[in-house]
Amino acid sequence: MKLKSISGLVCYVKDIAQTADFYETLGFIVTKRTDDQLSIRLNWFWIDFHAQASETNDEFKKEAQLGNKGAGQYTYVSVDNVDEVYQEVLAKGLKPSSQPRDWPWGNREFVLRDPDGYKLVFFQKI
Repeated sequence: MKLKSISGLVCYVKDIAQTADFYETLGFIVTKRTDDQLSIRLNWFWIDFHAQASETNDEFKKEAQLGNKGAGQYTYVSVDNVDEVYQEVLAKGLKPSSQPRDWPWGNREFVLRDPDGYKLVFFQKI
């Protein structure tokens, strides 16, 4: 078996329009948008968001209705200057859940939660 790469994620959200606004504000590229689905891209990596209320597949309904979205999941976004990105995020009226900080694993990073609580970690290697 040869694994190639991780290409994307699928996440359930309450409000597609609110999610689209959030990710567009950050600079992600919207590649598809309907009332029930949003696809965004940053370089080769994609995230698909599905409206949880529109899920019709019995197998996925329970997952779609979970309350604690993204528990234990962190999506890392590499940036050139984490402090500059932090200031830009603040200037756009968004509220990070942490300030930039150096970590023992060699990153300087901060966390920003999207409207459903999914965590984006903006980081740079130090």
